[in-house]
Amino acid sequence: MGGDRVGIAGIAGEPAATSDGPAGVLAQRPAWDRYALWRKWDARAVLLLLLLLAAVSAIVPIHAGDSGVETKGFAENLAADTGPERARDDDLALYDRAIARIRAGENYYDFIVGEQRRADYPVRPGIAVRLPTLAYIDAAIREPGQIVAALALLLGVLAAWRRRLNDEPGMDRRHIRLAMALLFVGASLGLNRSYFALHELWAGMLLALAFGLHRPGGKWGWALVAAALALAIRETALPFVLLMAALALWRRDWKEGAAWSALAVAFLAALAVHLSIIDGQVLPGDKTGQGWLTLRGLSGWLSNVALSSNLRFLPHWLAGPAVVMMVFGWSAWKTPAGLFGTLLYLGYGLVFMIAGRPDNFYWGAMVAPAMFVGLAFVPGGLASLVRAAALTK
Repeated sequence: MGGDRVGIAGIAGEPAATSDGPAGVLAQRPAWDRYALWRKWDARAVLLLLLLLAAVSAIVPIHAGDSGVETKGFAENLAADTGPERARDDDLALYDRAIARIRAGENYYDFIVGEQRRADYPVRPGIAVRLPTLAYIDAAIREPGQIVAALALLLGVLAAWRRRLNDEPGMDRRHIRLAMALLFVGASLGLNRSYFALHELWAGMLLALAFGLHRPGGKWGWALVAAALALAIRETALPFVLLMAALALWRRDWKEGAAWSALAVAFLAALAVHLSIIDGQVLPGDKTGQGWLTLRGLSGWLSNVALSSNLRFLPHWLAGPAVVMMVFGWSAWKTPAGLFGTLLYLGYGLVFMIAGRPDNFYWGAMVAPAMFVGLAFVPGGLASLVRAAALTK
């Protein structure tokens, strides 16, 4: 399309289809405009569902909640509590001690189970004990290095997405600028040095980088590297890798599909070793973690994303609908990036609705950084949906 590319909002000024089928369209729409050629009643059904979700999300509670695992101050601090300064959260304090002991020359697996036991944290199942990758990285680079790494990662995410958006159909300069501004809002949380010990903070930024670097059917090697590091830091990055593998195989790109599949298999093997080491140190009286299957529904999804992103500064009646509209925006963009983003954020949203205790809300940081980009496609997507529904001329 080059310099003549039409921006997403530009479709609002084109003549709209008014028949119930694609044969009666009055004008051709860009291939990347998902909703422009939808049948009238299909469009109306989606529009009604979207309005209902937005309305419900404005009143569904957004909170970290209470559970048997203490989170003293973390939820309140992340939600910008304005009260007196609190002591460092127990989770982060545990990770701080792990980093300090590695710096002192100790091996992570020699002390981590004992540390969790002394903190009255569960060590069963073994997945309750974090992977050692981030602790070793933080110990090696220390706080100045962490600041540099966080800034470099943010700039890398912005640069990767600037190039990807420029390569994607349906993006003019105005919409690229809007998408980049929204991406900055989402990714800037990665600079919060109070949470440099938090695994999800780094893993989520690395997944945003991998998403921006990826080119379906083209270059994907560096995306694989970024995702591999995210996976080594936090196992909850595995759905990202599996989705990459599934879509590559669906495109019949056997080489890329094999690469992502091999990464998943290699990680599962490494995770098995981790769990075996932890298992060998568990004592009969050690605490067992609460189950993660909690069925929190829409509140779980909205709480995870809102509280682990800069949406936490908004009242919840705005933050909730914003999460819903982000996913709608991704769905309106009928491109490889739009498809991947839609499936990725819907998939994690489903997981957040059925799994994870209220104090696990920081899992949302795995997807929040690049999720904000979806808001850039909302105006055009809504305009096309309304026109396809024959609600306006």
